[in-house]
Amino acid sequence: MIFKERCTRNIYLFSFYLAGVRVSDVLRMKWNQISDNRLVYKMGKNNKVDSLKLPSKVIEILNYYSRDKRAKDDFIFPELKKANIDDEKDVHAKIRTANKKFNYYLKQIASLAKIDKKVTMHISRHSFGNIAGDKVSPQMLQKLYRHTSLTTTIGYQGNFVHKDTDEALETVIGF
Repeated sequence: MIFKERCTRNIYLFSFYLAGVRVSDVLRMKWNQISDNRLVYKMGKNNKVDSLKLPSKVIEILNYYSRDKRAKDDFIFPELKKANIDDEKDVHAKIRTANKKFNYYLKQIASLAKIDKKVTMHISRHSFGNIAGDKVSPQMLQKLYRHTSLTTTIGYQGNFVHKDTDEALETVIGF
């Protein structure tokens, strides 16, 4: 696997393993936000602070990038290492460019894997939701997604969870 595709895969999986953390938040993460196998970060969309235990698969990804760690306050992933962090426009532009690049490589990866569905960085969030399905309570999913409202979470999961409606239809129709 080529370096660019490997980085894309790593960032996609990093996001997925942490309940679909948005790519903009992933790229802003720094080494000093990790302590005792926990990640403490502020979500960019709503400024909520959250703490997540790092799954072993995330730790493997972090180990891959640790060789490029320059300082404790260095970015984990390379995309913002050359950004002017005092210039929010520059940071935003670099995140937007990286996201576009990742989506391009994800499309290539999906093609090679014969996946006929659209795969983007944001889909990591949807993939987590789809797999979580009805295995996790809506209240816990709300916390994992860092949604302010449970209604948002229920609406979000409504795109993935069809078990209740399938069972209701089966009850009425009886197939």
